[in-house]
Amino acid sequence: MDTTVLMPTGVSAVQCPTCQAEARKFGKDRKGNQRFQCTECSKTFSLAQPAPLGDMRIPLEDAVRCLHHLLEGVSVRATARLTGINRGTILDLMVMMGERCEVLLEGRIDGMAVVDVQCDEIWGFVGIKEKTRLAKHPTLTEVGDAYCFAAIERETKMMLAWHLGTRSAEDTRYFAEKLAAATSGRFQISTDGFKPYATAIPTALPDADFAQLVEQYATKEDGKYSPGVVTGTKKTPRKGDPDADRICTSHFERANLTIRMQNRRMTRLTNAFNKKWENHALAFALQFAFYNFCRVHTTLKMTPAMKAGIEDHPWTVEELILKSSTL
Repeated sequence: MDTTVLMPTGVSAVQCPTCQAEARKFGKDRKGNQRFQCTECSKTFSLAQPAPLGDMRIPLEDAVRCLHHLLEGVSVRATARLTGINRGTILDLMVMMGERCEVLLEGRIDGMAVVDVQCDEIWGFVGIKEKTRLAKHPTLTEVGDAYCFAAIERETKMMLAWHLGTRSAEDTRYFAEKLAAATSGRFQISTDGFKPYATAIPTALPDADFAQLVEQYATKEDGKYSPGVVTGTKKTPRKGDPDADRICTSHFERANLTIRMQNRRMTRLTNAFNKKWENHALAFALQFAFYNFCRVHTTLKMTPAMKAGIEDHPWTVEELILKSSTL
């Protein structure tokens, strides 16, 4: 009876898994995998092809189509209608790729030399908004407001680190620690006026030149949905010797627009939102991996990973699947 084994990467000759002798080709098995027969013990075995999608049965080309839609701001249900793929399958694909992309981002963006980093947090929600949670479901956890803390490098536009949590001192500290792991050397950091940054950033990054840019707003009109008009800004150095001309969060504010336009669950004034905290976090991981390695930045004319010198070409979505499957 045939046994199925995986072909080791980089091995040209096929060896018998029983006696380690050289084997010869011996037709195909029922699944279309190459069959071999040992020249010494005559046992037969098959070589299984690597499975880039793991246990998922969806064809690779269909998975690429689904991810293309999700990464261009199409909702899960609309993606199901456009591709004919089951909604549950699309969600499973998003979760699987999000988990892989988390590992990919942590592995490839580690101790990176940077010059000028900007940090901010972008609001979203899971299941219900915080006001409704507090009023009707105060005991529920992992629902309500969800803030994505993130850091971008000004020159390369690389998304360096991110953390999904609440707008609290504890989650700010977690984010600062992730940023410290992703970077190295001395560099400048600019954040908004959120108070926990003043403690978290110097603690996690003691060598950084750190400053905060506090925006001052006009009085907001009652019933107005959008934030008040910015009437001025105040630059406040916090640690080291930050360059006053480079205390800025504008580049991250522009990145926020990209996040909202290309991540359907972050689009304003729609009914598209995640019902699970984990899915919300993994959607960010998938988007940031696509942003760093696949999406050509309009200003740079290349991907952030290419500008940072860790890649030499833009990845396709298929490459993202294949490369992340080997981690």
